[in-house]
Amino acid sequence: MASSLALDGDGDAWRLVIGGDWSARALASVHSQLDTLPGSLSGTVTCDWSAAESPGIGPAWALLARLAAVGADRLTVRHVAAPRHIAFLGELRAARGLLPVPPADDAATEERPLEDIGRWAVAQGGEVRTFAGFVGHIVAVVGRGARKPRALRIASLSRHVYETGVTAIPIVSLIAFLISVIIAYLGAQQLRMFGADIFVVDLIAISVLREMGVLLTAIIVAGRSGSAFAAEIGVMQLNEEIDALRAMGMDPIELLVVPRVLALLVALPLLTVIADAMGLAGGGLLAHFQLHIPWAQFAGRLHAAIAPTTFWAGLIKAPVFAVLIALVGCYRGMRVRESARELGRLTTLAVVQSIFLVIFADALFAILYVRLNF
Repeated sequence: MASSLALDGDGDAWRLVIGGDWSARALASVHSQLDTLPGSLSGTVTCDWSAAESPGIGPAWALLARLAAVGADRLTVRHVAAPRHIAFLGELRAARGLLPVPPADDAATEERPLEDIGRWAVAQGGEVRTFAGFVGHIVAVVGRGARKPRALRIASLSRHVYETGVTAIPIVSLIAFLISVIIAYLGAQQLRMFGADIFVVDLIAISVLREMGVLLTAIIVAGRSGSAFAAEIGVMQLNEEIDALRAMGMDPIELLVVPRVLALLVALPLLTVIADAMGLAGGGLLAHFQLHIPWAQFAGRLHAAIAPTTFWAGLIKAPVFAVLIALVGCYRGMRVRESARELGRLTTLAVVQSIFLVIFADALFAILYVRLNF
């Protein structure tokens, strides 16, 4: 549809209806329409952009320049339903002394929050589709690996198991030990008032095995390995190494993403078992030295407090948390574009989203376990 301009009104009140194609490719047609405007205008002109299709920066700049030429200092320009860059272009011309800053349109200001919500919804819909395609690609690669194990890159898988699992043992063990000591100490302070010191053992066993062991481990791994995944793959994106892999006919998902996902799927459950053991050890030490509970009594009470499902209720969560952390970290790394600033932003976003999803999934597990009486 060709661009069009319709000027109505007289005296000090004018309305300029902008219609048709106002994209950059229609710039020649826009100039011809601008030539039809009167050589002199004064008062106030309201530019109605509601009928314009794909208004571009070039045609908008040309319109502002034409209005400045025909109105000089006698014309006040207002905009209705204008694209976002109109305000910026007006301020730019005003800064250069070419055109007064157009006053804000109240109706447009009121509509902007709804417009922002719509843009956000569309953007999130596109993000969901992209992520679904990313996950589908991973599933396809894993499916090929089931038929052809060599496609799983065993050497790369082993390296990532070492980096995400073995090297994380000290920090996971230390934090699980200290958190268990804190829980036992605070619980002892409260239970002592009722003469129920022995139930500190129940508190330690249930809290560590069902919740704290796997949850703390997942949060540590999200901050440690999830950020590393996003940063490593993001740097490869910036250096165009992933484009080079595609140019050589290699699949970046198979080479970079799947080994990391499978490695974390192996490492996180093992780290959870270690965290559980260290948590019970920390609680046992505090119970022994603070509450004077003998080791034999602690072990007997621990055996009575642990139900058949207590340990597995925590361990079952570990593979789910591992997949969430690995997927988010790798996906954010693959989305890095253009600059190191974007790399930092998406790495931070990967950690935040991973921790949020882990806690959200843990809440869903809690509800499910209550429903199943597990």
